[in-house]
Amino acid sequence: MTAMFIRVKRKRTTYFLHCDPSECVLETKAKLQLLSDVPVHNQRLVLVVPQPIVLDECKTLATQKVVNDAVVALTLKVKGINEATGEETEAWEEVNIHQPVEPEIPSGSVMNALLA
Repeated sequence: MTAMFIRVKRKRTTYFLHCDPSECVLETKAKLQLLSDVPVHNQRLVLVVPQPIVLDECKTLATQKVVNDAVVALTLKVKGINEATGEETEAWEEVNIHQPVEPEIPSGSVMNALLA
């Protein structure tokens, strides 16, 4: 299999990882730890397709349909306090990827004349 790149995104940050389709997700998370300083056990990777799919760290990228130039969301484990019991809780944050807004080109501008 040929090597590939995947884009791992969280909020306004994008990491470009060089991966092999036969590597397991845990190996990918280890690469990400080197770039982000987030421990592997605090990372969760979610394949961003029409329906988000949480990637199993024991399976390979290829078996989970991660392809070249795929967008994968990084979510982190967050700790909180249960207000009712006062006990510490852990949960995964929601997928949060900043989507840049395309600038609007005013009508009658030089750019519109070039695009016509």
